[in-house]
Amino acid sequence: MPEKETLERAREDAREGKSPSTQAGEFVREEMEHIRRGKHGAKSTKQAIAIGLSKARRAGVKLRPPKKGKASSRTRVQAKRDYRKGQSSSRRRKPSARRSRAVEGALKRMPRKAASKKSLSRHAKSVARSRGRASRQASARKAARTRRHERKAA
Repeated sequence: MPEKETLERAREDAREGKSPSTQAGEFVREEMEHIRRGKHGAKSTKQAIAIGLSKARRAGVKLRPPKKGKASSRTRVQAKRDYRKGQSSSRRRKPSARRSRAVEGALKRMPRKAASKKSLSRHAKSVARSRGRASRQASARKAARTRRHERKAA
């Protein structure tokens, strides 16, 4: 279950008209904080991000599951399930205590390096490499525009 502040920050992003991926970013940030504080670990940075995105979908963020070919079929099926669960208004069942303990126990045995600055940087670079040149340039331009905009506001 996500923390209250995370849900509130994500809702505020939604009210401000920010994209679903920005809203989901709040959940990923929370997950990274949990790992850094030692609440649990993750096998890799990719897994830590996936946990955050899953929480976001289940909390009702309109983050669509990845398209065919973008992620493994298992990931897509789970993302679809999470998305449906978050969008449905049906009464939620109490989560299984036994399963929750098992998941928590497994995560506690994982390493804590997944949320380090070095790991996040390495992951960001590898993901950027998989994107095309034009896409990377567009991101850089957008970042520069955002920086300019923020400097004017300050």
